[in-house]
Amino acid sequence: MRARHDKKPQSLLGRFWRWHIDFCPGWKAYFTSLNIEEQQTLRDKYNFTKYR
Repeated sequence: MRARHDKKPQSLLGRFWRWHIDFCPGWKAYFTSLNIEEQQTLRDKYNFTKYR
């Protein structure tokens, strides 16, 4: 789903994926395992503000 979001962020599946990452435990585990620079890159790319 993430690849779909990257191709077409305004598609139904892309918007669903973006909504989904706000509470998904798998995304949280992945995101918090990244170093600070990678986290910031994803924050900017996906307008993501959780887990600071």
